[in-house]
Amino acid sequence: MNALVENWRLEPQRDRQAELSVVIPLYNEHEVITLMHARLTAVLAGLDMPYELVLVDDGSRDGTPNTMHQLAQADPSVTAVFLSRNFGKEAALTAGLAHAAGEAVIIMDADLQDPPELIPHMLRAWKDGADVVCMRRRSRAGESWFKRYSAHGFYRLLNAISDVDIPADTGDFRLLSRKAVDALNRLNERNRYMKGLFAWIGLPTTVIEYDRKPRAAGVTKWDYLSLFNLAFEGITSFSTAPLRLAMAGGLLTAFFGVLFTLWIVAKALVLGDPVQGYPSLICMITILGGVQLLSIGLLGEYVGKTYYETKQRPVYLVRQVVSQGRTASPTANAHAGTATAANEPYASYK
Repeated sequence: MNALVENWRLEPQRDRQAELSVVIPLYNEHEVITLMHARLTAVLAGLDMPYELVLVDDGSRDGTPNTMHQLAQADPSVTAVFLSRNFGKEAALTAGLAHAAGEAVIIMDADLQDPPELIPHMLRAWKDGADVVCMRRRSRAGESWFKRYSAHGFYRLLNAISDVDIPADTGDFRLLSRKAVDALNRLNERNRYMKGLFAWIGLPTTVIEYDRKPRAAGVTKWDYLSLFNLAFEGITSFSTAPLRLAMAGGLLTAFFGVLFTLWIVAKALVLGDPVQGYPSLICMITILGGVQLLSIGLLGEYVGKTYYETKQRPVYLVRQVVSQGRTASPTANAHAGTATAANEPYASYK
């Protein structure tokens, strides 16, 4: 029974019967979505367990919404969630987890770089007692050497400065138990770095290694600037080390400034060497100004995060949910997709 109930505003995941949910965020993936659905359902059909596919459209501008709508009407296992605009992948994942009904929830991308054929192995680890099954990328086919090595270095840097142990070389491809999903749905922060949140809940975790494949179709939507922003989001969301480094840099700069001052005084008093005023002054101003601006920028990043958290805006807004050929659209009220401590993933606004 995957039919969408009329009052889907309140915990829609409790109104469907599914032992396994597969959550897939989508953004401009029209070229691959049909292939992904066929390959994924071929794997899931052989599991002998009720399942559902929760497809989340993150404000796509190509044919993705139309294809999702058709799949939701033709396949009773598909629930299509349409966000009101592009909120970002982390918000789309949050929306998908809020709508997932299964006792086990698998997150994967639509590009088929993460093979659906590995799902039985993930389920086996879950049945053996793991609440989180992380898929660690042993190799990354179809990606440039710069992307591979920068990702390798980033995960180790994040682990070195973070307060939680975030598994290295793991993306969003993973399995979460119902206990883990409920724990994540209770985290209502707005600045969400999901890989860190997956690790923060601290439930028993199993790691399985696999070889990542090239994209089945289409092109990646992640350029290097987007990846840098995501990496910076992860660092500032799970560590205050940059602030400490800025403070250490300030102390070190001040220390060398004092030594430089003493050296100038010694040369003037003991050796009678005239002070080289203009060049040294410009160098000191440039160095101190750069350190100050860097420190202010880091501080502003953390203050800005606090600013957005205090606004208490929802993580995402749902425009429409389609399942079993039926459609629910917000009319008098739209719906805000934010998980609260009361475990009510939707709030209304006017």
